[in-house]
Amino acid sequence: MITVILLILSVVTGVFLGKHFGKKEKLAKNLLVLSAGFLITICLNEVFPQVYTSQAGSSLGIFVIAGVLLQMILEALTKGFEHGHFHHHSEHNILPVALMVGLFIHAFIEGIPLANEKQQFSPYLLGIVFHNLPISFILGAFLFNRKKESKTSPYPSLLIVALFSLASPMGMLLGNYFNPDLQPYFLAIVGGIFLHISSVIIFESNKNHNIDWVKIGLVILGVSLALIMHLFHAHPTH
Repeated sequence: MITVILLILSVVTGVFLGKHFGKKEKLAKNLLVLSAGFLITICLNEVFPQVYTSQAGSSLGIFVIAGVLLQMILEALTKGFEHGHFHHHSEHNILPVALMVGLFIHAFIEGIPLANEKQQFSPYLLGIVFHNLPISFILGAFLFNRKKESKTSPYPSLLIVALFSLASPMGMLLGNYFNPDLQPYFLAIVGGIFLHISSVIIFESNKNHNIDWVKIGLVILGVSLALIMHLFHAHPTH
């Protein structure tokens, strides 16, 4: 139940902040970069070691690649919301139905491995929560600013938010019905998704290829937070 509450709160909080502070593009970008540093560290320190130390580890690389390719396909629907590219496209070209489907599939798949997490506040769970915040921020900014400009009903936007917030819990619920031996395969797919999103955010070219010290600092901060979480997970206090 705590896991479900955290997942829903991460989306609701992000959407709330995006609705009220969504015009601050710099804030959205900084949150994304910070979360990317956190996410790629969780991916490399938690997800991949668990995947490759499993019995099926030697054959799971193809599932990591499948996760990367799946995320690339989903971005055809979401237009890059996951890494902050909503300003690079005309908002009228992003259909709410397509956006809803893309984000739902993305979050649903991330939720499946949570069914077999034994620790309540696992690094993997916190990685999803940390990842949800900036995506939800951008989602809230897009949906509710768009609503104000077009004078449309808020209900479709609220439906998208509700489905996105429930997608990972629903994935976790479905994961309870899968054989636990499939856990590494789902983790490998999610690892590919995480790797693609975080690397795009971190390594995409800066304007004029100048060094962005703020961006570097935010990545280091995100990495540091994830490493602290990793150490706490590896050596829990009694």
